[in-house]
Amino acid sequence: MVALPYRMINGMTTRAKIAVSLPAELVRAAKTAVAEGRAPNVSAYIAHAIEEQAKLDDLGSLLNELLEKTGGPLTDIERAEIDRGAGWQ
Repeated sequence: MVALPYRMINGMTTRAKIAVSLPAELVRAAKTAVAEGRAPNVSAYIAHAIEEQAKLDDLGSLLNELLEKTGGPLTDIERAEIDRGAGWQ
């Protein structure tokens, strides 16, 4: 079992309480992670998921910015070549 790295984000000292509606299977997954010791609590599990998504969003924005500076988005042919080269196809 691999423990997820739960930590405070640098400078994060306040918390905001919100209400969200989630599919039941995601709630079960979060509660299972807590029960198995992979997360200290459901809030931490969800906060970690949001933090990881924010990183992916930032990476996506950076990729789009770099592509614009170097000739625009990849063509379907370029994507297929990358997929083949990486062994994804």
